[in-house]
Amino acid sequence: MIRFENVSVTAQSPEGAARLLHNVSFELTAARTAIIGENGSGKTTLARALGGLVKPSSGRVIAPENLGYLFSNPGAQPIMPTVREDVALSLRGTRSGGRKLRREEIDAKVNAALAEHSLTEFADRPCHSLSSGQQQRLALCSILVAEPDLVIADEPTSLLDARHRRIVADRLLSPAAERVVLVTHDLDLASRCDQALLVQHGRVTAQGTAVEIIDRYERSLV
Repeated sequence: MIRFENVSVTAQSPEGAARLLHNVSFELTAARTAIIGENGSGKTTLARALGGLVKPSSGRVIAPENLGYLFSNPGAQPIMPTVREDVALSLRGTRSGGRKLRREEIDAKVNAALAEHSLTEFADRPCHSLSSGQQQRLALCSILVAEPDLVIADEPTSLLDARHRRIVADRLLSPAAERVVLVTHDLDLASRCDQALLVQHGRVTAQGTAVEIIDRYERSLV
């Protein structure tokens, strides 16, 4: 279940407290949800609150514990020195049938994930040597190998070339995870989702099918 119950988020600034989200309430049931709205509307704050990266000042967020967060900057996510090590890190402590995975099981899962994401040839290369598109593919691979119940992606294609935008988008919107929440300015990408939320001035002002909400958003821009 994914639910916000009267969630507000406040941030401190030199000028004082600033309210970023205002008593936001909604429930998500669709497999693929787009979050759209203008810059500064509160989309990223909402996504970070959903992912547990921002603590609400009031209200309650209900979300799966097993989730992955994909950032817009591909270079911000790799942690380990090499591609293979970065993917393997996601499986440390993972259990199967009540026990921790053995080393050979982790190796097999990593090899399968690298092949699935067309990263095998980069397996032993330093993460920082990859292009931005390749790094974003790696970040998504490292998230999905852990089989999360929810993937939150915050503008995951904004810094990518056309080829890698397509690759990352197709992978996100395939049945790779049970639920995907996608923050995006790309309305074509948003239209591929099942439903959408429109965020304006720190509030969710509309929820419905992606087509309906995109049309409402575009009409508000005139």
